[in-house]
Amino acid sequence: MAKKKEVTVEDKLRALYDLQLIDSRIDEIQSVRGELPLEIEDLEDEVAGINTRISNLEEDVTNLETDIKNKKNIIAEAGVLVKKYEEQQKNVRNNREFDSLTKEVEYQGLEVELAEKRIKEYKVKIEQKKEVIEQNNEILAKQNDHLKHKKAELDDIMSETVKEEKLLHKKSEEFGAVIDAHLFKAYKRIRSSVRNGLAVVAVDRGASGGSFFTIPPQRQVEIANRKKIITDEHSGRILVDSQLAEEEKEKIGKLFS
Repeated sequence: MAKKKEVTVEDKLRALYDLQLIDSRIDEIQSVRGELPLEIEDLEDEVAGINTRISNLEEDVTNLETDIKNKKNIIAEAGVLVKKYEEQQKNVRNNREFDSLTKEVEYQGLEVELAEKRIKEYKVKIEQKKEVIEQNNEILAKQNDHLKHKKAELDDIMSETVKEEKLLHKKSEEFGAVIDAHLFKAYKRIRSSVRNGLAVVAVDRGASGGSFFTIPPQRQVEIANRKKIITDEHSGRILVDSQLAEEEKEKIGKLFS
């Protein structure tokens, strides 16, 4: 039975740095995409809100138009009743009946006046609401156009990067799987707590990447020996030597070229 190859500290460091390179490229792609998805979501919510507002206003207009029809029916019915009462006045037997019919005619006249007043009020409201609808339609057209351009912008970015990002995520999972759970958890923890998501950095000109603090020469030798996992005491980042970093950059570069 073949003996299982021992995973050395150097193997772990290389795997960690490879994973960092992959995750950093994913970060870069997501940074290019930026706030676009959130902007699009906000615009979609705004467009939905404007559409709801327009729909409610149009419903108000329909209801007012129905009210106008009802008032016109009242006017028409009043007209019929007035004619009826006027005809009856020609055949009354006494003044009391005549006065009673006259009051009915006057009452219907008041009903017509009130209905006509309400119709005028409703027409003013309809014009006001139609004006607001027009304003909202103008805003809606602008926001829909803005949304269309934002979606096109995102589609352009996605069409250029979606294939690469999908591959990167797959490789990130693969590389993450070969690192032991404890180390992988530490990598994730450091990555989430440091600037730019850099959990593994190379020593550059005597200092850790992204830091201005100098690493003592003896410490640099230990890092170059690749015999143990060493972290930067200031940032907590895992440190690798520059030669290892260059080798892994070349390897990962070829993998995705």
